[in-house]
Amino acid sequence: LCPPGLPPPCSRAQTWGRSARRLPGLLLAQSRAFSNNKILVELDEGSGVATLKFKSPPVNSLSLDFLTELNISLEKLENNRGCRGVIFTSAIPNVFSSGLDITDMCGKSTEHYAEFWRAVQRMWLTLYGSNMVTIAAINASSSETPSYPAGGCLFALSCDYRIMADNPKFFIGLNESQLGIVAPFWFKDAFVNVVGHRIAERSLQLGLLHPAPEALQLGIVDELVPEEKLQDKAAAVLAQWLALPDHARQLTKSMMRKSVMDRLVTHQEEDVQNFVSFIAKESIQKSLRKYMEMMRKRKG
Repeated sequence: LCPPGLPPPCSRAQTWGRSARRLPGLLLAQSRAFSNNKILVELDEGSGVATLKFKSPPVNSLSLDFLTELNISLEKLENNRGCRGVIFTSAIPNVFSSGLDITDMCGKSTEHYAEFWRAVQRMWLTLYGSNMVTIAAINASSSETPSYPAGGCLFALSCDYRIMADNPKFFIGLNESQLGIVAPFWFKDAFVNVVGHRIAERSLQLGLLHPAPEALQLGIVDELVPEEKLQDKAAAVLAQWLALPDHARQLTKSMMRKSVMDRLVTHQEEDVQNFVSFIAKESIQKSLRKYMEMMRKRKG
């Protein structure tokens, strides 16, 4: 039975793959993969576990094209009753995601800004409300200093569990203030739900990017593990979550997250218009151009 006001779990229509039921004695698990330009998905139909890898070099920025492909892949998995959990990671060895693509927010038309922001909203609503168990395996393996600001951090925060490679040179956070922009209310709500009001307020006001040990201390990530053990650890954590009855876990997740999602759904178009009017201001465009120039000089 479903408590009043909560959607029934496992209401997803199967569009491909198998149902979650597996026949006794079935020893040979089948794997299925699908890929597009920027996303690679591998589904083990025996276990019901998928791995979704970002593969949009150089830094997996959340561009409109990337978000469009990501949303299609997420919804394809969500609609497959045989997929019970997914691990998100990067196929690029030195970065998880650099966050929202600033080039989609600078020097474009208002129509483009609106389309881009609707894609960001769609990504978050699908991921944050997913019936699947979602694990972020935030990986990096080079001596460079990757960071996971803004949209990349939001993606991780929206998962059920976050595991990060243990390296003090790796950072994560919502750094919009550094760019002269403001995190939307639903970014803030998702952050508060993970770390609490005071930590979120200070981090958002200052646009902080937290080194991995501090991110663990604040609760932004749940575990730090050596890079070479990250995928195995993610699989082990996912198995623990999948040992529970799906319906109880799904109803609990919906109960905890529904009010936050409903707030965006109720004000979705207003949020789009607020983003467009804000991002199109010349003062904001100037700040974004300045930030992009600073990044170009840093790379040079």
